[in-house]
Amino acid sequence: MSATVEKHVFQAEVNEVLSLVVNSLYSHREVFLRELISNAADAIDQLNFRALTEHALLGDDKELRIELVRDAKANTLTIRDNGIGMTRDELIGHLGTIARSGSKKLMQALTAEQKKDIALIGQFGVGFYSSFLVADSVTVVSRKAGSDETWVWESQAKGEFEIRSGDRRTRGTDVILHLKDDAKEYAQEWPVREVVHKYSDYVRWPIRMEVERGAGDDKKVEWQTLNQARALWTRPKSEVDDAQYREFYKSLSHDWQEPLAWTHFKVEGAHELTGLLFLPTKAPFDLVDRRKGGVRLFVKRVFIMDDAQEIVPEWLRFVRGVVDSEDLPLNVSREILQKDATTRFIRKQVVGKTLSLLEELAAEGETEREVDGEQTKVRRYEQFWAEFGRMLKEGVYHDLDARDRLAKLLRFRSSHDDGWHGLADYVSRMPADQKSIYYVAADSLPTAKASPHIEALKQRGYEVMLMTDSIDEWIVDALREYADKPLVSAAKGALDLPETDAQKQKKEAQQKELAPMLERVQKALEARVKTVRVTDRLTDSPACLVSDEAGMSARQERVLREAGHDVPLQKRILELNADHAVVKKLQAIADEAQFADWSALLYDQALLAEGSLPADPAAFSRRVAALMAGT
Repeated sequence: MSATVEKHVFQAEVNEVLSLVVNSLYSHREVFLRELISNAADAIDQLNFRALTEHALLGDDKELRIELVRDAKANTLTIRDNGIGMTRDELIGHLGTIARSGSKKLMQALTAEQKKDIALIGQFGVGFYSSFLVADSVTVVSRKAGSDETWVWESQAKGEFEIRSGDRRTRGTDVILHLKDDAKEYAQEWPVREVVHKYSDYVRWPIRMEVERGAGDDKKVEWQTLNQARALWTRPKSEVDDAQYREFYKSLSHDWQEPLAWTHFKVEGAHELTGLLFLPTKAPFDLVDRRKGGVRLFVKRVFIMDDAQEIVPEWLRFVRGVVDSEDLPLNVSREILQKDATTRFIRKQVVGKTLSLLEELAAEGETEREVDGEQTKVRRYEQFWAEFGRMLKEGVYHDLDARDRLAKLLRFRSSHDDGWHGLADYVSRMPADQKSIYYVAADSLPTAKASPHIEALKQRGYEVMLMTDSIDEWIVDALREYADKPLVSAAKGALDLPETDAQKQKKEAQQKELAPMLERVQKALEARVKTVRVTDRLTDSPACLVSDEAGMSARQERVLREAGHDVPLQKRILELNADHAVVKKLQAIADEAQFADWSALLYDQALLAEGSLPADPAAFSRRVAALMAGT
């Protein structure tokens, strides 16, 4: 006598549900296998947990596993597990959850970020319906652990499903996919093997598949385990050696070089998270323009995406590794990631763990490492900075929460010596009378070292940070101070250097004595300078140009113009060294035409000294020639 068949009508329109699944939750249909394997793993997890106290549930079948059975002739793919199984009512309830709740209600749940409704993957919800991405019909055969009854659920996703009794000798579930004509590839070995390797390589339970090997009389069929079954990052650090970390990095990043450093961590509490993050030794050629992150997101050892930008800020795009969350839903989309509180927690952990690793490197002394095939002593943080320092500078500008920690990791060249120096190093060397941290920005290190703006600072024994990266001044503007010491540009405003009464009186006397000449220079350069004044900034050079304290520097103007921005010219302040022979000779010139030429020449010379070009090179050349000719 045939089994009684029960027909159930979906309360919601399944086509609408499938449209939601396909269009909103899945980018590639191959993820159906990831979802079904995850369901199977969840069923085994449930059995394994219950078996801790209900030992009889396992019976004689103690080897927990997931099996993939391909049948090319029948055009089917079966995902089989020996997990907890389902009763009749559970089949109806679990496999009808999404349909019964209605697609409109699901849409509302997604909008409201109701995680309990979205995370139905473990209860055969949204994930199960991904089966219909590749299958015309799906048959589920399941037997609950501890029960003698087997039940069959079957549907073609056309508004109804059937339930009937069936025959399965052991506990667990078979999900049988009757593949569509354009999905026959999933009845073949290698497409299935590749999908498992891509998405489910680190599922904790073995995923096995029957494969044929040999030919003719030597042909044999054997079971092969397709996955590693235990993710490296889930293992205790004491069980993983350096060689394993390095090999994992190479397989993950496809980098032929070894990583510079790594951090392996586990976070427990309100959220559970494990991760393994690496710092590469060398930057790829396109790193500056690259906008994709290199951290893969896993959920419960199941691969979700390899470009998880939502959990890694753009300024950390050099980091490679994996992050594995126990809290995110397996069917997580980018939209959900952007809004989910767990995502913000993960992002905070990724940033924090990376900064901690960098801080450890920064505090480290010289170590023996192979560089260009030879063993040599190096400082790993300086290696890192040379390759990726610009990214940390971006973080200072964009990430307010990380700014204080990042400030301690910044490195610059300095007038102190030729090495790299942090702001903490600078502060530790400041003389007692020095109140500010001084810096100068230039297009190159030689230009910065020779800048006239720092002459008086060096004479007083004040160290100057030499900034040659085009974004350095914006970073300083974001920081403003470090260790309660203001960051002051040597090329902006008045330096307000400490001075004795005698020095102060001398400066005032010079300003008064040269006032008529300063007015003449101001008139001659009226279109180009804001004002002209005597300075204590210079010791060897006759003149320099400075910006207002709150104004934009000449270098910032050039960078913006080179980037295509329309930046209006700003008049700057021309400062003259009253003790310089050129200035004294200028004061003695009575002929106004000659005075104007010399003033213009002095202005252009100040531009050249800071790395800028004269607005009219031909006129500058004529004036120099005339001066050389003595006319």
